[in-house]
Amino acid sequence: MYFAALLARTEDGWEASDTELDDVETLSDLADLAREASAEDDTVLVLIEQEDAWFGVVRVDGEDDPRIYVSDAAAAARSSYGEILLTDELLGREPGDDAADLDALDLDGTEDGEPSSAGDDDEEEESGAAEAITHSPLGDGEILDDLGISEKELRALDADDALSAIAEVLGAAEVLETVR
Repeated sequence: MYFAALLARTEDGWEASDTELDDVETLSDLADLAREASAEDDTVLVLIEQEDAWFGVVRVDGEDDPRIYVSDAAAAARSSYGEILLTDELLGREPGDDAADLDALDLDGTEDGEPSSAGDDDEEEESGAAEAITHSPLGDGEILDDLGISEKELRALDADDALSAIAEVLGAAEVLETVR
C-alpha cells in the first residue's frame, strides 16, 4: 500500500495535501505537481512511502532542481512510484544509458513457451542485475538538514513510521494525519 502527500511550507506553518501519483510519470511531473501546491516559491516536500518497504522525500524549493532521498533504492526500484525518483543521475548512470535495462532483458532468442537452454547462465545474469541497485539509501542525505533532521537521523528512520517522524520534527504531524 502506498501513501503520498505534499507538505508545503507557508507563512503560517505547513499545509498538507494528499496527492494522486497515477498521472505522474517523471520526476519533472512530480516537481511541477509540488510547485503547484505552493502559492509562492516556498519549500514543498513530497513524501512517499510503500508500507514497511521504503520511503522517499523529494524537496522542491521554487524553481531549483528537485532534491531526492530514497531509503531503500532496491525496494523503490521494484515500485512504479519509486522508479519516478530513481533517475539516471541519482543512480550514477549517464542519461539515456539503457545498458542496465538491456542487461535485465531476456534476449536469448527463444519465443514465449520455448525452453531456454542457457539454464545456469540466466540465474547468474539475473543476480547481477539485481545487485546493480543496492538495498541502501540513495540520494541527498542532507535534504532535511535545515529543517531539523540530520542525515544520520534520516538514515536511522524505519520505513513504517518515517513520514510521521519527519512530520513530527517539522511540526506538521497533525496536518499530515489529516490527509492520511
